[in-house]
Amino acid sequence: MPKQTTDTDRNFDDLAERFDRNIYGGLKGQIRLAVLQRDFADYLPIAPYIPLTPEGRLRVLDAGGGQGQFSLPLAAAGHDMVFCDISQNMLLKAKARAGALGCEQRVEFRHQSAQSLAPAEAFDLVICHALLEWVVEPMTLLEGLLNRVKPGGYMSVIFYNQHALVYKNLLRANYKKVLSQDYAAYRGSLTPINPLLPEQVRQFCSERKFSLLCCSGIRVFHDYILDAEQRQAEPESVLQLELTHSRLAPYRDLGRYVHLLLRRSAGD
Repeated sequence: MPKQTTDTDRNFDDLAERFDRNIYGGLKGQIRLAVLQRDFADYLPIAPYIPLTPEGRLRVLDAGGGQGQFSLPLAAAGHDMVFCDISQNMLLKAKARAGALGCEQRVEFRHQSAQSLAPAEAFDLVICHALLEWVVEPMTLLEGLLNRVKPGGYMSVIFYNQHALVYKNLLRANYKKVLSQDYAAYRGSLTPINPLLPEQVRQFCSERKFSLLCCSGIRVFHDYILDAEQRQAEPESVLQLELTHSRLAPYRDLGRYVHLLLRRSAGD
């Protein structure tokens, strides 16, 4: 089976249904949403986690928003949103979700890449979830998105953790992959083309005057359960224990994904 190429950004038009089923159709998606909702509720005082006030209405960008499972409820709570994705199929699903939530009037859907957003556009909150690892130049994209955060505004970024990819291959005795550092996935796989190192991403953001409010691992042990049947057993316990361990070292640093919630210096 041929390996997927790494010279173009990944478009999920061909995998929209599978992505929905594999990620958000089960426990994996429940874990991701639970961690995000907990992090936002603890560190970012906005609706729907507190009552909306006129001063608290934010302009939000969801870059590479996919199907909007996390971000569209923010629009439903009263925030104004720009939602972009290069996948037309993902956008169609996101529009249907916005319709079901009754927030389509608050969302501007754009069929475009996050890199092509106008440089002058600025937002109170920028969301970039599970996108960086699918583009050819992730740090260039990250810098562009950080520049679109207003002074005093917030950035929420989730990315695929390179440490987790190494650890997964070690546990599965894929020693040749680890020794060669060749983690390229086969075409059609949901393994990203550019997993990132959390410490490098944190340093990158810090150098651009973003303070770290929260760092959480997502799926810090669930994906390492080798027995598929056991991996689906006791979902309530798994969810509770994932939340408990998601901010604790060393578990946090082995999460399949890492979530950073950041705030830009108000003086910039």
